[in-house]
Amino acid sequence: MKGEMLDSIKKHLNIQKNADFARFLGISSQAVSNWYARNTFDAELIYTKCEFINADWLLTGKGNMLKNESLPVLPEINYEYKGAPYYNVDFIGGFDIVLNDQTRNPDYYINFEPYNKEGVIWCNITGHSMEPELNNGDFIAMKEMTSPIEYLPAGEIYGIITDDYRTVKRMRMSDKEGFVRLIPTNKNPEYGEQEIPIKMIRKVYAVLGSMHRLF
Repeated sequence: MKGEMLDSIKKHLNIQKNADFARFLGISSQAVSNWYARNTFDAELIYTKCEFINADWLLTGKGNMLKNESLPVLPEINYEYKGAPYYNVDFIGGFDIVLNDQTRNPDYYINFEPYNKEGVIWCNITGHSMEPELNNGDFIAMKEMTSPIEYLPAGEIYGIITDDYRTVKRMRMSDKEGFVRLIPTNKNPEYGEQEIPIKMIRKVYAVLGSMHRLF
């Protein structure tokens, strides 16, 4: 039953993968897997993160899941500052345009409840190294991280910016002191794991979630 409730929440959020759901909740993917395996979940955490949820439904599984059944399920675009800004640039190929031009206006806003938070922006991702988790042409929601890299949750997906390039990879600490591992999801041999010095990294953005082009 708990698994079915989790599935219902993910469906409302338009989230398919447990990894994306875990990132939205701010926990590890393994924690979500354990919920399914043990037929349980952290009701307090879910209620805190999912403001649309009816508390009675969360506790009993009965009644309506939503506090307000009129809440939109799918993301919506608008030009009225509702939601998070979207910039029609590729993180890997043109994100510095947004970073360096404070006068640049968003192309529009994406009103999508899970990601309507301060500091979140949407842009595009190209390439195949993170498939099937992130697909070529997807929109990705990102937020800049200000904590030292050593203290960021390991094993999550981040946008990494150095002086020479930008990349989106899963990041873990290396056994080599002062280095991190950048790990692609795609197992094709052409996409190899990298180790780079932490001191090379100028900015880190957490990839909070993704969605296919719907508009």
